[in-house]
Amino acid sequence: MNDVAHHAVEAVRAPTADGAILFDSRRLAQAEPDLLRAARWSHAEHTQDRGGRGAVRFVRGEFGEGVLRHYRRGGLVGRVNQDRYLWRGEEATRSFREFRLLADLQARGFAVPAPIAAGYDRHGAFYRADLLTALIPQARTLAELLAGAFPPPELWHRIGATLARFHQAGVYHADLNAHNVMIDRQPRVWLIDFDRGELRPPHEDWMRANLARLLRSLRKLGATHAGGWHEAWAALHRGYAAPEAAA
Repeated sequence: MNDVAHHAVEAVRAPTADGAILFDSRRLAQAEPDLLRAARWSHAEHTQDRGGRGAVRFVRGEFGEGVLRHYRRGGLVGRVNQDRYLWRGEEATRSFREFRLLADLQARGFAVPAPIAAGYDRHGAFYRADLLTALIPQARTLAELLAGAFPPPELWHRIGATLARFHQAGVYHADLNAHNVMIDRQPRVWLIDFDRGELRPPHEDWMRANLARLLRSLRKLGATHAGGWHEAWAALHRGYAAPEAAA
């Protein structure tokens, strides 16, 4: 399972003026109302665009180093409604759902960022949401790696094996792309950004669609035109077919 340390999250809910915060009491003694507000961190840390639907903010606090993400809409809807979601109950909020999924996966040893806090602000029939996760030390996205020297077949093999382990456990990633695959110094492969992710019965259709989505992302980044591409993609499929061999 990528040899990731297991960490049992102790989720505690705290009410706020317009919503609630869910936080890991092992990492935070108490979640202050402004913990998930970008304004709190605006003068201390920097932001970085990792593709997709906006930037993340890198922050540092009693919990260590973290990544703060505000949920934003994409596509045509995002042009007229940047960050409001229809209220369907607290446990259906994107932030709470992702927090609980990450807590489950992290406790089972999957290479995902540890959840620190999730929150929402409700205004009538809509809400806005934010999520704070632990920073993955010394890691870069696959998209960032592709901007330099083309990764060797061994790394592609490891990526394929990691994806297979997630899929075999029924872990569905709604936006599997090169910005959401991270590699640390070991090199260990991580998946990030599980917005709309879920656990579902393993099935060839959605598993194949996940890989196709990653391939489309790699095409957009020009990876399919790089020297060694065919060997790399073949190595990914070999790892996917035999994940135990890459453990």
